[in-house]
Amino acid sequence: MMNDAMIYDVLRQALWVAVKISAPLLTVALVAGVAVGLFQALTSVQEMTLTFVPKVGLMLVVFWASMSFMTATLLSFFTDRIIPLIAGH
Repeated sequence: MMNDAMIYDVLRQALWVAVKISAPLLTVALVAGVAVGLFQALTSVQEMTLTFVPKVGLMLVVFWASMSFMTATLLSFFTDRIIPLIAGH
């Protein structure tokens, strides 16, 4: 039987997995946003698509490159933590 401490521990681990999985995408979005914003400020170009297109393109590349890391992280979390809880071990 699961008690409150076990539920909170699994929730804490799930949130940490979510942070680890989202970190590459969020980091690239932040860096691309700052770089494009700096470029726009230096050149006085205020085009909305100039911010959106490079950021989405870079995020797609990073997502494609880090899919194996994301899948392995989620798989290990479910295999090591969630499935044993469901099975009752």
